[in-house]
Amino acid sequence: MRVLADRYETTELLGVGGTASVYRAVDRTLGRDVAIKIFNPTTSDDDDYRRQHTETMLLSTLNHPGLVTLHDAGMQEDEDGRTTGFLVMELVDGEDLRHRLKRGALSEDDTVQLGADLADALAYIHAEGVVHRDVKPANILLFHSADNATRLYAKLTDFGIARMVEATVATAVGATIGTANYLSPEQAKGDPLDERSDVYSLGLVLLECLTGVKAFSGPVVEAALARLLRDPEVPDALGPYWTDLLRRMTSRDPARRPHAHDVALQLRSRTGDLPRVPAPAPVRRPSDAGQVAADAVLAAGGATAGRFTGVLTGGIGGGVLAGNVRLPDPPRRAPSIA
Repeated sequence: MRVLADRYETTELLGVGGTASVYRAVDRTLGRDVAIKIFNPTTSDDDDYRRQHTETMLLSTLNHPGLVTLHDAGMQEDEDGRTTGFLVMELVDGEDLRHRLKRGALSEDDTVQLGADLADALAYIHAEGVVHRDVKPANILLFHSADNATRLYAKLTDFGIARMVEATVATAVGATIGTANYLSPEQAKGDPLDERSDVYSLGLVLLECLTGVKAFSGPVVEAALARLLRDPEVPDALGPYWTDLLRRMTSRDPARRPHAHDVALQLRSRTGDLPRVPAPAPVRRPSDAGQVAADAVLAAGGATAGRFTGVLTGGIGGGVLAGNVRLPDPPRRAPSIA
């Protein structure tokens, strides 16, 4: 157990990732359970701090029902003088999709509902000029709104490697970051990305939900290269509705993929739950056939777990303009805390 900011008392480790751990905690002030993402300690000249800062600022600009909510953020210094940053997030009291899929495929109804929720969330962040870059089952949290809820809900989490379209922030250009089983072909090649990369990854997730099998399994390099040679196998047994949608979403040619909003509309039409709101404004593209010039990554990293965490609300002004998102420039050094 540890107490952060004299307020948040950790109670249970939920998951561990490359650069952060996630805990269940109690907010002593408000008397509620929260999830806390605690980054690995950094020193005052560590670039990891810059990435953590940029991730926090990005998450604070986003607010959508399909995303987990950021309540607070802070940092503290340990006895060795190392700075530890943390995010206090909504606790989604359920399991992630990765753990659910270990028990087999989902029903078509559940796949339609969670697919529509996730496509809506992606359409929102894409309209804000953000590409998630790591859409995978471990980053999708599942829950029911109450004991008598009639359907499954989904929330997208972990923006640790998200990037801003047409922006270069806190990382090297050209890095290929993501999970090999769900990379888009352009990610596997290290090419510049736009929002259609997330649509490809979501297509692989939905295909796995329906079949219970990863489209591209095996070792990391083999899984990453396989999608450059072939499209994923979409069984005809799924029926024309799913084969048409999933084959378009997972086309190796990004220009043939639908936008996330169109995916959400098609999935909502399957349930009869069509939205009554206008489509989000499309992301402006540079002139070179819609490809972005910079390939920036926010590599703060994240944890994955069966029961887990969230992201954000609020607004800021600042230095980097990415789509409709404004981010202040990250500090050159991590602050020293007295």
